[in-house]
Formats: sequence, structure tokens, C-alpha cells
Amino acid sequence: MLDNTSPKCIIETERLFLRELTEADLPGLCRILQDKDATRFYDRAFTEEEIGQWLDIQVRNYRKLGFGIWAAVQKKSGEMIGHAGISVRHHDDEVIYEIGYMFEKEFWGNGYATEAAIACRKVAFDVFGLEKVCSIIRFDNMASRAVARKNGMKIAEMIYRMTAGKVVPHYIYSIANPVNDAKRPIE
Repeated sequence: MLDNTSPKCIIETERLFLRELTEADLPGLCRILQDKDATRFYDRAFTEEEIGQWLDIQVRNYRKLGFGIWAAVQKKSGEMIGHAGISVRHHDDEVIYEIGYMFEKEFWGNGYATEAAIACRKVAFDVFGLEKVCSIIRFDNMASRAVARKNGMKIAEMIYRMTAGKVVPHYIYSIANPVNDAKRPIE
């Protein structure tokens, strides 16, 4: 259970807390990001150094933007079981806001990614006033594509990215903020 000495809790869902990542989360992040199954839709598993650099970027994003990728902590156990959040990407000279998620494989198929993604979308719209959010998903990642659909997203575009030395199609799923007077995008 989180208390006043815990990292800042951003989102609470039925089964999860999404809270700011800290240096203490590095071993848990390595468990996920060095797992060959969990990273099979990326070029490769990540090194501890790369994960540490990524963690530093998230901490900077919390200060600069107010959001980033957060630790997904299971309420029942108090353990970090994944991560989810909002990141800034650049596509065709445009800034886009991506909802991303990744969980330890023992927790796959239990709806945690969907629960976290929906909560991130709501916070992106209701708290940060973003006009639109997306998820960029490899064409053959059927589980993640299902999460995007459950999050109300539809395919907006197909793009091609280099993955493991090959050009691989990816879909950009997106959803617009239903509130007409959405705040301006964060720059």
C-alpha cells in the first residue's frame, strides 16, 4: 500500500496504482525489459544501462511535462508488475502523445494493460487536456491491438519502422478528446 513516503501516485484503478518510477524500480524494470517474450515486438531485450537511461528520461518528463511512463503497482500485492503511461513522440513533424504499457508475462491475459491504458487515456484528456492520444503498435501484436480497441482507439494510419534490421508495419491507433474545448497540447 502506498503512503506519504512512497513515490507520487498519479492514477488509481480498481486493481492498480500508477505511480512515478524511481531508481529503486530499476530491478523490476530490468525484469520486464530484459525478458525476451515481453520485448519480442522490439528489436531486442534492453541492457541495464539502456533501461537506466530510459528511467532517467521518465523522471525528467515528470518534472517537465507532468507525465511520463509510470510504475504499475498491483494493489493486492504492492508489487510493481509493469509500467504504463503517456510519452511524447514525433511523427511527420508532429508531436503525438502515445499511451504505452508493458507488464510482466505472468500477468498477461488478466486485463491489466487494458485497465492501465484506459486510465491513462482518461488522465491524458481530463487532467492534461490533450487533444488526442495514440498507441503505436506492431501489426502482429494482436494482444496490444486488442487493448487499443478496448481503449476506444481506431486505426488512423499504418507506418513502417525498422525492427531487428527489417522494415515492419506498425499501426497508429488513436482517439480524440471528446471535450470540444480541450486545452492546448503540452509543448
